[in-house]
Amino acid sequence: MENFRKVKTSEQGGPSPFPDLQPHVVEMKVKEGSKIRNLMGFAMARMEKEEIRQIVFSGCGRAVTKTITCVEIMKRRLGGLHQVTKLQYRTLVEVWENQGPRSEGPPEHLTVHKNVPSVCILLSKDLVDPNQMGYQAPSPPASLWAESSISPKATKRRLPEPQEED
Repeated sequence: MENFRKVKTSEQGGPSPFPDLQPHVVEMKVKEGSKIRNLMGFAMARMEKEEIRQIVFSGCGRAVTKTITCVEIMKRRLGGLHQVTKLQYRTLVEVWENQGPRSEGPPEHLTVHKNVPSVCILLSKDLVDPNQMGYQAPSPPASLWAESSISPKATKRRLPEPQEED
């Protein structure tokens, strides 16, 4: 593959893991190069509107961890969100072009189909079916990460006095 260069990557779309979504659902497609600050700015602005009740974050491959990070940030900031997580595999299609000399050997183009892990996470202000696989209830309001529990000013510990040797 040293003489080949990737020229195109596309994701084959499959059926949505959430078939019964509300009409004004926001869909966030997280990519490997997406900036969390940009994603969260857009998503938070949408979810603060009263008519928006659900948001779906999805990412595949190397973007899975970034997708989960975005969801956890949103759950902490908004609170009271019901979560449904679905895992699946997506097929990425990569087209590679031969850069070497044209001879009888390797073909001009190579197409590679990769199955990569994917996560889709639904966050909803409204109750969703708690019996479905992947459901998580909202966190209680007095959680470990409550902002009131974080002290605004750090306190320094005093070091013990050095002991003299006899």
